[in-house]
Amino acid sequence: MTKAFPTQARVVIIGGGIVGCSVAYHLTKLGWTDVVLLEQGQLSGGTTWHAAGLVGQLRSHANMTGLIKYSTKLYSELEAETGLATGWKNCGSLAVARTQDRMTVLKRTAASARAQGVDVDVVSPREAADIWPVMASDDLVGAVWLPGDGKANPTDLTQSLAKGARNRGARVIERVKVSGITVKNGVACGVETDQGNIAADVVVNCAGQWARQVGLMCGVSVPLHSAEHMYIVTGKIDGVHPDLPVLRDPDGFIYFKEEVGGLVMGGFEPEAKPWGMSGIPENFEFALLPDNWDQFEILMQNALIRVPQLEHAEVRKFYNGPESFTPDNNFILGEAPELKNFFVGAGFNSMGIASAGGAGRALAEWIVNGAPTMDLWPVDIRRFASFNNNPRWLHDRVKETLGLHYAMPWPNRELDTARPFRRSPLYDRLAAKGACFGSKMGWERANWFAAADEEPQTQYAFGRQNWHEAVKREMKATRETVTLFDQTSFAKLLVQGRDACVVLNRICAADVDVEIGRSVYTGMLNERGGYETDLTVMRLAADKFLIVTGSAQAVHDADWIRRNTPEGSHACLTDVTSSYSVLALMGPNSRAVLSKVTSADLSNAGFPFATIREIDIGYATAYANRMTYVGELGWELIVPTEFAVGVYETLHEAGRELGLIDAGYYALEALRLEKGFRAWSRELTPDINPFEAGLSFAVALDKPGGFIGKDALVKAREGGVLRRRIVQFTVDHSVPMLWGGELILRDGKPVGEVRSGAYGHTLGRSVALGLIEHPDGVSKEFIESGSFSIDLAGELYPATAHMRSPYDPKSDRVKADIVTVQAAA
Repeated sequence: MTKAFPTQARVVIIGGGIVGCSVAYHLTKLGWTDVVLLEQGQLSGGTTWHAAGLVGQLRSHANMTGLIKYSTKLYSELEAETGLATGWKNCGSLAVARTQDRMTVLKRTAASARAQGVDVDVVSPREAADIWPVMASDDLVGAVWLPGDGKANPTDLTQSLAKGARNRGARVIERVKVSGITVKNGVACGVETDQGNIAADVVVNCAGQWARQVGLMCGVSVPLHSAEHMYIVTGKIDGVHPDLPVLRDPDGFIYFKEEVGGLVMGGFEPEAKPWGMSGIPENFEFALLPDNWDQFEILMQNALIRVPQLEHAEVRKFYNGPESFTPDNNFILGEAPELKNFFVGAGFNSMGIASAGGAGRALAEWIVNGAPTMDLWPVDIRRFASFNNNPRWLHDRVKETLGLHYAMPWPNRELDTARPFRRSPLYDRLAAKGACFGSKMGWERANWFAAADEEPQTQYAFGRQNWHEAVKREMKATRETVTLFDQTSFAKLLVQGRDACVVLNRICAADVDVEIGRSVYTGMLNERGGYETDLTVMRLAADKFLIVTGSAQAVHDADWIRRNTPEGSHACLTDVTSSYSVLALMGPNSRAVLSKVTSADLSNAGFPFATIREIDIGYATAYANRMTYVGELGWELIVPTEFAVGVYETLHEAGRELGLIDAGYYALEALRLEKGFRAWSRELTPDINPFEAGLSFAVALDKPGGFIGKDALVKAREGGVLRRRIVQFTVDHSVPMLWGGELILRDGKPVGEVRSGAYGHTLGRSVALGLIEHPDGVSKEFIESGSFSIDLAGELYPATAHMRSPYDPKSDRVKADIVTVQAAA
């Protein structure tokens, strides 16, 4: 007897690909059994069925690696649970290098793998040929072998996950078209379909290539765009056997896996071909696009170099199956900031099979617990804003992001497409002065400034890049005279209303109930005590606070504040990012420069540290906040956008004789690392608490009313032992360059990884902040008694751990002694 179509459910999932089925599986495993999954065609009929099925564990972010390690474990056990085969085979994978630069990448990969607990071996070309005897290896420099990687059958996996969900009560219904999302008072509360409406507490958008269109039904931005993705399947080839590992040849943009005695060969060409500009057809089920040998040519040419037998092999099938890609090549996960109880799991960038197990579990935990259970920032939907959903911008950006899979991951690599995007009022003036721009949250930001005889264009390398001396000039000026940084990209949020202070004080770990005109550096913590963000809260009036936070965090931080503002509170948040530019005037001469153009008292007594005041600057009126991210005297000038150019010109005219120059973000990064100042999403994450970060000074455990995360911090303090800790390091040699992600060893054993690295010109060596972990605790004694080194692409360099910043501006000396942690003030 056919069951009646449901009219209500606790959760409705839209999309029956591998991700939707994984979410259903994990929700039921967590005890939420009233789950309905709707698929417009048949399960796996969209993108999943034609996926290549490669499962490579290693990612640049430890938690992303953890999700895929979980996927491999799940896939290996699923058949025993459900009785349905998954095609999972733990065959391992080999990645080969044709160049020394690529070998540097692979050696860095190997060190990162060891830091993340992934088995890996660096092997010679001869050893690589023994592992994968079908390939030509005479042009190779080396390779890495990951024995824990594998492959799976995407359709079988999807069916097995669906059966596991059904076995625990979920309903999976095919041939249902979703035509709308029911919304009441800003909350998703059901779906509208061609077979009736279903009321629901939670709606989950796992619609794959259609996820953007489903989001638009209810005003939610899901920025992804489809592109053609091609591979071929050959007939039998001598030497190919069922246990042959997956092979990746990123210099040739290609991959191989065994299939029925032949090879699947595909890849990620440098310039992709977007598809579906007018929307994805509804009936695009188990469908392919026409063969496109012209687009495939670059992949085929490289494949013939690697496997010469392909020249005479039968091509049994050409697959041109479109897949969706995001603007940064990471998938999209989480609750939409625009709509409560509407979750998204989409945009998997040809990594859906590898990621689906872990991503499905992470999203299910997010739904059940009401918050992520781990740091998911690299894939958090709140890293994007609504302007990222612009279709023309997405179309142009996707041309590049598909190729990023195998593009050379140079340090500080910038994306080139769909730029310039967001521009400061000073953009043209900075460009005229030789600015080389990078991009963050769409903002064009000056990374460094070329001299008159230099090209403002970055030449990538793993050693010193061509801007090394330019950044040295900018750092020297900041430390010795004065510099001006355009930080207009900072996000600015205005919180006002009679309850603004009470609301913010509950959300902030520090006490923000300060006198008018004071600034407070603080974190906003989750219930686990980890950092959701760190920012500066400035009290402009009794009921008015201006928040300045990181460029990438505007959507995330606004969403966090709104979600944690009690219903009925008189506190209103407005994103005023576009209303203000920020010019940071930093260095010993900053007071002298600013004094020439304002009537304000800038003395220590008249304008103490952590003070914000409205002042005149030339003809303009702006906020001046005495705060520093470089460890020198300085003011952040928060200037109404229409006055930004005038203030910039006024400051430069006043500072000409005092040595004022422009400086960029590369100098800013190195300056903050010399001082040991922490940065959110690197040293400060949802998994790291203020004690571990060395920022306990910015927590007011005794303030009235408490704050979110206090209970977790009290428990952590009572535990006494810090099992992990952010520690500052300098490399003992003057030449090596650190970029972040490097393995840290203590007495020869891995203990952590570099979270941020740069060359500290003031110190004459590379400087880093790293996360150190040890089960018995990371105490002062543990740090002082160990001998540390950093693995830089396979070479170990001795490093010194610092419990206090090695740069001391008060005495104008560089100190290498080890004392207590001095965190950002």
